[in-house]
Amino acid sequence: MAAVQGHLSNGADGPDGTEAGGEDTPPAFRHAVAALSGVRVRPEVELDPTPPPRRLAPYSYALEAVVTGASDDEELAEGRLILLHDPAGHDSWRGTFRLVTLVHADLEPEIAADPLLPEVCWSWLTGALEARGLPYGQPSGTVTRASSHYFGAMGEREPSTRIEIRASWTPAAHPAPEPARAGPRRPESVEEGAGEPLGVPDTAGHLAAWCDLLCQIAGLPPAGAAEAGVVSLPQRRGPQAR
Repeated sequence: MAAVQGHLSNGADGPDGTEAGGEDTPPAFRHAVAALSGVRVRPEVELDPTPPPRRLAPYSYALEAVVTGASDDEELAEGRLILLHDPAGHDSWRGTFRLVTLVHADLEPEIAADPLLPEVCWSWLTGALEARGLPYGQPSGTVTRASSHYFGAMGEREPSTRIEIRASWTPAAHPAPEPARAGPRRPESVEEGAGEPLGVPDTAGHLAAWCDLLCQIAGLPPAGAAEAGVVSLPQRRGPQAR
C-alpha cells in the first residue's frame, strides 16, 4: 500500500482565505486535515487534493480519487470526499465536523439490473465505516442508478449503467478523558501537548473507509471485506466503449 503523503497539501481555505495550516484556522481543523497525510491506500487508488466548496461550512477540505485497473487508462471508479468544519457546531450535523462524498462507477449490465443494488451500495458505505470501528451519526444520502442506451450514429455502443452514491455523515470525535478537575471544556478544542486531540474525529480512519468503499464499487474488494460480511461487485471485464 502507498501512503497518501505526497498527494495531499494543506491547501484548504477558511472563510477569509487562510490556509488549513494558517494561524487563523482552528487547531481542531488543522489537526483533522493533517491526519489525512498519514493514510496508506491501495496502489490502485490515486488521491489528490481539489478545491473545496466554500459555502457549505466556514472551513472545508476536499480530496478527489480515481481507482484504476491493470491499465492506467482503465478508470473503474472515481469520487470526491469533502471534510467540513464549523467550530460553532451545526444542528443538522449534531457536531462540528461533517463528511460529504460523491462516488460513481460504470457497471456491467447484468450487475446493474439487480433490484437490490441501491440497498447493497448503501450498505457498502455503512459497512466500510463499521468494519473499521468508526463511530458516526446522522447518515444521509442517495443511491442513483442511471442507464444509457445509444441510437443512430451512436448505436454501435453497448448500453451502459452508472451507479452514483451521494452521502454525508458526522464522524464522532475522539472521546475526551476524564478531566483532572471540574470545569467546562470546549468540545472542539485541542489541548496543548496532549497526545490525543479533543473534539477531533479520526479523519484518517474515515478516509481509509472511504477508499474501501471506492474499491468495492470498482470491483476490488478491500482486505477483510469477507470477514466483515460485505458484498462486493465482481471485477470489471474491461472498460466499455464510450
